[in-house]
Amino acid sequence: MRYQSPSRRDVLGYAAALFSTTLLRAAETESATQPAEPIIDIHQHTNYSGRTDEQLLYHQRAMGVTQTILLPAGSPVNRPSTHDGKTNGLAAKCGTNESCVKIAREHPGEYYFFVNEVPDLPEAKDVLTKYLKMGALGIGEQKFFLPCDSPPIEAVAEVAGDFGVPVLLHFQEGMFNVNFADFHKILEKYPKTRFIGHAQSFWGNTDKNYTNAAGMYPHGKVAPGGITDRYLSDYPNMFADMSAGSGLNFLQRDEDHARGFLDRHQDKVLFGSDCNDKTGRGPTCQGWMTIHTLQRISPSKAVERKILYENAKAMFKI
Repeated sequence: MRYQSPSRRDVLGYAAALFSTTLLRAAETESATQPAEPIIDIHQHTNYSGRTDEQLLYHQRAMGVTQTILLPAGSPVNRPSTHDGKTNGLAAKCGTNESCVKIAREHPGEYYFFVNEVPDLPEAKDVLTKYLKMGALGIGEQKFFLPCDSPPIEAVAEVAGDFGVPVLLHFQEGMFNVNFADFHKILEKYPKTRFIGHAQSFWGNTDKNYTNAAGMYPHGKVAPGGITDRYLSDYPNMFADMSAGSGLNFLQRDEDHARGFLDRHQDKVLFGSDCNDKTGRGPTCQGWMTIHTLQRISPSKAVERKILYENAKAMFKI
């Protein structure tokens, strides 16, 4: 049979069909990446472990997050509070204040930013004030080698109180914001400043019997009544950031205790991912795992919605 060239009508028909199929697949892909319900992630970073801005944007959408708060690092300096420079960039190559502002400006309503600075620098107050006036929603992630009740932390708390924004702190004994058992002094001295706790010592101390010898990611049943539980119960200005491997470890090590904890503190726990993964899905993505663990073990749908969305929406008015 002799080959017969397709007519112009056939070509246009094929093109229209192909275009329709492409649009359908794009819509299906978009639908698959859009969450059924909104989720606010209060803890993400630019340039996290070298991740690009494009990879960050993809990760957040794949994870199902609708609004993201970016937490910058402080200035790169060589001083004891940064372990002589070894933990600059929040010990994870995290980006600057300007890198967070850039993404927030390019994606209004979807991305927001905090401000951060090494708190014992002479210019720390001026830097914090500058970016808070530009619209920063909070201060942090404060992750520096200082006592958690030291004068530099007090200075940060004062600025936050003046602007009515929270401070997010990384508690890791021996490394960052040390002496967590003394943090009640800050909570009491600055009752109008809200503090959001995060990281290994914060979540480890949900266990009354926790000691540093148990490691940064303890396992097994949790004895109720730990320091963290008491802070959340006794101080209206203490809140919890569910992010990172430490938060996920807490949820999974003793699910019965975690369920009761979430119920007791349902108005004070906020979802954050603090995830440097690039895929945004599956068991390799710690943020995705935290979302799905919260959805599975939350004591009710109402509590789940508070933690994944409503508490952050109310705190940050976004």
